[in-house]
Amino acid sequence: MSTQTDTDSRPAIAPAAGAPGAFRGAVAAEWTKLSSVRSTWWTALAGLLVMFASAGQLAIYVANDNTNDDPADDRGIVTVGSVLIDSVEMTQYVVLALGLLAITAEFTSGTIRTTLQCTPSRGRVLLAKAVVTGVVTFVLGLLLGGVGALVARPVLGEWGSAPAAGTIGDIVAVAIYLALIGVLALGLGAALRSAVLTLTALLATLMIVPLSLQEPDIDVLNRIADVFPGVAGGHFLAGDTEPYPSIVGLLLLAGWAGASLLLGRAALRRRDA
Repeated sequence: MSTQTDTDSRPAIAPAAGAPGAFRGAVAAEWTKLSSVRSTWWTALAGLLVMFASAGQLAIYVANDNTNDDPADDRGIVTVGSVLIDSVEMTQYVVLALGLLAITAEFTSGTIRTTLQCTPSRGRVLLAKAVVTGVVTFVLGLLLGGVGALVARPVLGEWGSAPAAGTIGDIVAVAIYLALIGVLALGLGAALRSAVLTLTALLATLMIVPLSLQEPDIDVLNRIADVFPGVAGGHFLAGDTEPYPSIVGLLLLAGWAGASLLLGRAALRRRDA
Protein backbone atom coordinates (compact mmCIF):
# COMPACT_ATOMS: atom_id res chain seq x y z
CA MET A 1 0.00 0.00 0.00
CA SER A 2 2.75 2.46 0.89
CA THR A 3 4.58 1.64 -2.34
CA GLN A 4 1.47 2.41 -4.37
CA THR A 5 0.98 5.70 -2.53
CA ASP A 6 4.57 6.78 -3.15
CA THR A 7 4.26 5.92 -6.83
CA ASP A 8 1.00 7.83 -7.21
CA SER A 9 2.42 10.93 -5.54
CA ARG A 10 5.35 11.36 -7.90
CA PRO A 11 3.43 12.64 -10.95
CA ALA A 12 1.78 15.31 -8.81
CA ILE A 13 5.15 16.58 -7.57
CA ALA A 14 7.08 16.41 -10.87
CA PRO A 15 5.19 19.10 -12.80
CA ALA A 16 5.55 21.61 -9.97
CA ALA A 17 9.24 20.92 -9.63
CA GLY A 18 9.82 20.91 -13.37
CA ALA A 19 7.79 24.01 -14.27
CA PRO A 20 10.43 26.58 -13.23
CA GLY A 21 13.12 24.58 -15.02
CA ALA A 22 10.99 24.34 -18.15
CA PHE A 23 10.40 28.08 -18.10
CA ARG A 24 14.10 28.79 -17.64
CA GLY A 25 14.80 26.53 -20.59
CA ALA A 26 12.25 28.40 -22.70
CA VAL A 27 13.83 31.74 -21.73
CA ALA A 28 17.30 30.41 -22.59
CA ALA A 29 16.04 29.19 -25.95
CA GLU A 30 14.44 32.54 -26.76
CA TRP A 31 17.62 34.39 -25.81
CA THR A 32 19.65 32.09 -28.05
CA LYS A 33 17.31 32.72 -30.98
CA LEU A 34 17.23 36.48 -30.48
CA SER A 35 20.97 36.90 -29.96
CA SER A 36 22.03 34.58 -32.77
CA VAL A 37 20.38 36.48 -35.62
CA ARG A 38 22.13 39.45 -37.21
CA SER A 39 18.92 41.48 -37.45
CA THR A 40 18.94 41.90 -33.66
CA TRP A 41 22.37 43.49 -33.64
CA TRP A 42 21.70 45.59 -36.74
CA THR A 43 18.50 46.87 -35.13
CA ALA A 44 20.38 47.76 -31.94
CA LEU A 45 23.02 49.56 -33.98
CA ALA A 46 20.33 51.43 -35.90
CA GLY A 47 18.76 52.49 -32.61
CA LEU A 48 22.10 53.86 -31.39
CA LEU A 49 22.61 55.81 -34.61
CA VAL A 50 19.09 57.26 -34.52
CA MET A 51 19.48 58.26 -30.87
CA PHE A 52 22.87 59.83 -31.61
CA ALA A 53 21.45 61.85 -34.49
CA SER A 54 18.19 62.81 -32.76
CA ALA A 55 19.77 63.93 -29.50
CA GLY A 56 22.43 65.90 -31.34
CA GLN A 57 19.92 67.57 -33.64
CA LEU A 58 17.51 68.52 -30.85
CA ALA A 59 20.36 69.89 -28.76
CA ILE A 60 21.48 72.02 -31.73
CA TYR A 61 17.93 73.37 -32.07
CA VAL A 62 17.94 74.44 -28.41
CA ALA A 63 21.31 76.17 -28.72
CA ASN A 64 20.29 77.90 -31.96
CA ASP A 65 16.96 79.09 -30.54
CA ASN A 66 18.75 80.70 -27.61
CA THR A 67 21.36 82.46 -29.75
CA ASN A 68 19.40 83.65 -32.80
CA ASP A 69 17.93 87.13 -33.27
CA ASP A 70 14.36 86.12 -32.38
CA PRO A 71 13.82 86.30 -28.59
CA ALA A 72 10.36 84.75 -28.95
CA ASP A 73 11.77 81.24 -29.38
CA ASP A 74 14.37 81.36 -26.60
CA ARG A 75 14.03 78.24 -24.47
CA GLY A 76 16.63 79.12 -21.89
CA ILE A 77 18.56 76.42 -20.07
CA VAL A 78 17.09 72.94 -20.55
CA THR A 79 18.01 69.65 -18.94
CA VAL A 80 19.81 66.94 -20.86
CA GLY A 81 17.02 64.59 -19.79
CA SER A 82 14.40 66.64 -21.62
CA VAL A 83 16.40 66.40 -24.86
CA LEU A 84 16.84 62.68 -24.28
CA ILE A 85 13.11 62.15 -23.76
CA ASP A 86 12.24 64.11 -26.92
CA SER A 87 14.71 61.92 -28.84
CA VAL A 88 12.79 58.79 -27.86
CA GLU A 89 9.85 59.81 -30.05
CA MET A 90 11.85 58.82 -33.11
CA THR A 91 14.13 56.17 -31.62
CA GLN A 92 11.28 54.04 -30.27
CA TYR A 93 10.24 52.96 -33.76
CA VAL A 94 13.60 51.32 -34.28
CA VAL A 95 13.61 49.63 -30.88
CA LEU A 96 10.10 48.19 -31.15
CA ALA A 97 11.29 46.29 -34.24
CA LEU A 98 13.08 43.96 -31.81
CA GLY A 99 9.78 43.09 -30.18
CA LEU A 100 7.79 42.42 -33.31
CA LEU A 101 10.60 40.52 -35.09
CA ALA A 102 11.03 38.25 -32.07
CA ILE A 103 7.73 36.60 -33.03
CA THR A 104 6.80 37.59 -36.60
CA ALA A 105 10.13 36.35 -38.01
CA GLU A 106 9.27 32.87 -36.73
CA PHE A 107 5.89 32.92 -38.44
CA THR A 108 7.51 34.06 -41.68
CA SER A 109 10.21 31.37 -41.61
CA GLY A 110 8.00 28.63 -40.20
CA THR A 111 10.32 28.01 -37.23
CA ILE A 112 7.41 28.74 -34.89
CA ARG A 113 6.34 25.12 -35.47
CA THR A 114 9.63 23.87 -34.03
CA THR A 115 9.34 26.30 -31.13
CA LEU A 116 5.88 25.05 -30.23
CA GLN A 117 6.93 21.41 -30.61
CA CYS A 118 9.76 21.97 -28.14
CA THR A 119 7.53 24.02 -25.79
CA PRO A 120 3.89 23.04 -26.38
CA SER A 121 2.55 25.59 -23.88
CA ARG A 122 1.67 28.68 -25.91
CA GLY A 123 1.54 30.80 -22.79
CA ARG A 124 5.00 29.70 -21.67
CA VAL A 125 6.48 30.45 -25.10
CA LEU A 126 4.98 33.92 -25.22
CA LEU A 127 5.94 34.71 -21.62
CA ALA A 128 9.52 33.58 -22.27
CA LYS A 129 9.64 35.80 -25.35
CA ALA A 130 8.24 38.69 -23.31
CA VAL A 131 10.89 38.27 -20.60
CA VAL A 132 13.73 38.18 -23.12
CA THR A 133 12.33 41.06 -25.18
CA GLY A 134 11.69 43.17 -22.09
CA VAL A 135 15.16 42.62 -20.65
CA VAL A 136 16.93 43.19 -23.97
CA THR A 137 15.03 46.38 -24.77
CA PHE A 138 15.50 47.64 -21.20
CA VAL A 139 19.27 47.17 -21.40
CA LEU A 140 19.31 48.68 -24.87
CA GLY A 141 17.25 51.58 -23.51
CA LEU A 142 19.87 52.23 -20.82
CA LEU A 143 22.56 52.25 -23.49
CA LEU A 144 20.52 54.54 -25.76
CA GLY A 145 19.82 56.88 -22.88
CA GLY A 146 23.49 57.07 -21.98
CA VAL A 147 24.46 57.78 -25.59
CA GLY A 148 21.78 60.45 -25.92
CA ALA A 149 22.94 62.19 -22.74
CA LEU A 150 26.60 62.07 -23.76
CA VAL A 151 25.79 63.56 -27.15
CA ALA A 152 23.38 66.25 -25.94
CA ARG A 153 25.42 67.63 -23.04
CA PRO A 154 28.38 69.10 -24.96
CA VAL A 155 26.17 70.31 -27.82
CA LEU A 156 23.90 72.21 -25.43
CA GLY A 157 26.90 73.91 -23.84
CA GLU A 158 25.85 76.75 -21.57
CA TRP A 159 22.20 76.14 -22.44
CA GLY A 160 22.11 72.69 -20.87
CA SER A 161 22.18 71.29 -17.37
CA ALA A 162 22.69 67.67 -16.34
CA PRO A 163 21.94 67.08 -12.66
CA ALA A 164 23.19 63.57 -11.92
CA ALA A 165 20.10 62.23 -10.15
CA GLY A 166 17.67 63.70 -12.67
CA THR A 167 19.65 62.54 -15.70
CA ILE A 168 20.01 58.99 -14.36
CA GLY A 169 16.30 58.94 -13.54
CA ASP A 170 15.43 60.03 -17.08
CA ILE A 171 17.71 57.36 -18.57
CA VAL A 172 16.05 54.65 -16.46
CA ALA A 173 12.59 55.99 -17.38
CA VAL A 174 13.50 55.80 -21.07
CA ALA A 175 14.66 52.19 -20.61
CA ILE A 176 11.41 51.24 -18.86
CA TYR A 177 9.34 52.91 -21.57
CA LEU A 178 11.21 51.14 -24.38
CA ALA A 179 10.95 47.78 -22.60
CA LEU A 180 7.17 48.10 -22.33
CA ILE A 181 6.89 49.27 -25.94
CA GLY A 182 8.94 46.23 -26.99
CA VAL A 183 6.60 43.89 -25.11
CA LEU A 184 3.59 45.67 -26.64
CA ALA A 185 5.06 45.04 -30.10
CA LEU A 186 5.66 41.38 -29.24
CA GLY A 187 2.07 40.81 -28.14
CA LEU A 188 0.63 42.47 -31.23
CA GLY A 189 3.06 40.50 -33.39
CA ALA A 190 1.84 37.25 -31.86
CA ALA A 191 -1.75 38.23 -32.61
CA LEU A 192 -1.25 39.60 -36.14
CA ARG A 193 1.66 37.33 -37.24
CA SER A 194 2.81 39.82 -39.87
CA ALA A 195 5.60 42.35 -39.37
CA VAL A 196 3.91 44.81 -41.74
CA LEU A 197 0.50 44.53 -40.07
CA THR A 198 2.06 44.77 -36.62
CA LEU A 199 4.08 47.86 -37.53
CA THR A 200 0.97 49.47 -39.03
CA ALA A 201 -1.02 48.73 -35.87
CA LEU A 202 1.77 50.12 -33.70
CA LEU A 203 2.03 53.32 -35.72
CA ALA A 204 -1.73 53.78 -35.50
CA THR A 205 -1.83 53.05 -31.77
CA LEU A 206 1.21 55.05 -30.75
CA MET A 207 0.87 58.06 -33.02
CA ILE A 208 -1.81 58.32 -35.71
CA VAL A 209 -4.98 57.72 -33.67
CA PRO A 210 -3.94 59.81 -30.63
CA LEU A 211 -2.87 62.73 -32.84
CA SER A 212 -6.16 62.52 -34.75
CA LEU A 213 -8.08 62.65 -31.49
CA GLN A 214 -6.06 65.60 -30.18
CA GLU A 215 -6.26 67.64 -33.40
CA PRO A 216 -9.77 69.10 -32.84
CA ASP A 217 -8.73 70.07 -29.28
CA ILE A 218 -12.02 68.84 -27.85
CA ASP A 219 -11.74 67.95 -24.16
CA VAL A 220 -13.45 64.56 -24.32
CA LEU A 221 -11.33 63.49 -27.30
CA ASN A 222 -8.18 64.68 -25.53
CA ARG A 223 -9.08 62.54 -22.52
CA ILE A 224 -9.52 59.51 -24.78
CA ALA A 225 -6.15 60.18 -26.40
CA ASP A 226 -4.54 60.37 -22.96
CA VAL A 227 -5.13 56.65 -22.36
CA PHE A 228 -3.33 55.52 -25.52
CA PRO A 229 0.08 53.97 -24.85
CA GLY A 230 2.23 56.55 -26.62
CA VAL A 231 0.55 59.50 -24.89
CA ALA A 232 0.51 57.73 -21.51
CA GLY A 233 4.18 56.87 -21.92
CA GLY A 234 4.93 60.49 -22.81
CA HIS A 235 3.29 61.69 -19.58
CA PHE A 236 5.33 59.12 -17.66
CA LEU A 237 8.61 60.20 -19.26
CA ALA A 238 7.91 63.89 -18.74
CA GLY A 239 6.96 63.39 -15.09
CA ASP A 240 3.66 65.17 -15.67
CA THR A 241 1.05 65.79 -13.02
CA GLU A 242 -1.71 66.64 -15.50
CA PRO A 243 -3.96 65.14 -16.76
CA TYR A 244 -2.79 62.45 -14.31
CA PRO A 245 0.36 61.65 -12.31
CA SER A 246 3.28 60.11 -14.18
CA ILE A 247 2.85 56.80 -12.35
CA VAL A 248 -0.62 56.50 -13.90
CA GLY A 249 0.94 56.94 -17.32
CA LEU A 250 3.34 54.09 -16.51
CA LEU A 251 0.49 51.86 -15.35
CA LEU A 252 -1.53 52.62 -18.49
CA LEU A 253 1.43 51.74 -20.69
CA ALA A 254 2.04 48.53 -18.71
CA GLY A 255 -1.65 47.71 -19.07
CA TRP A 256 -1.45 48.02 -22.85
CA ALA A 257 1.62 45.77 -22.90
CA GLY A 258 -0.12 43.17 -20.73
CA ALA A 259 -3.29 43.32 -22.82
CA SER A 260 -1.29 42.78 -26.00
CA LEU A 261 0.28 39.65 -24.50
CA LEU A 262 -3.15 38.29 -23.55
CA LEU A 263 -4.36 38.99 -27.09
CA GLY A 264 -1.30 37.27 -28.53
CA ARG A 265 -1.73 34.26 -26.24
CA ALA A 266 -5.38 33.92 -27.25
CA ALA A 267 -4.43 34.05 -30.94
CA LEU A 268 -1.67 31.44 -30.46
CA ARG A 269 -4.04 29.07 -28.69
CA ARG A 270 -6.87 29.55 -31.17
CA ARG A 271 -4.93 29.14 -34.42
CA ASP A 272 -2.42 26.60 -35.65
CA ALA A 273 1.18 27.69 -36.12
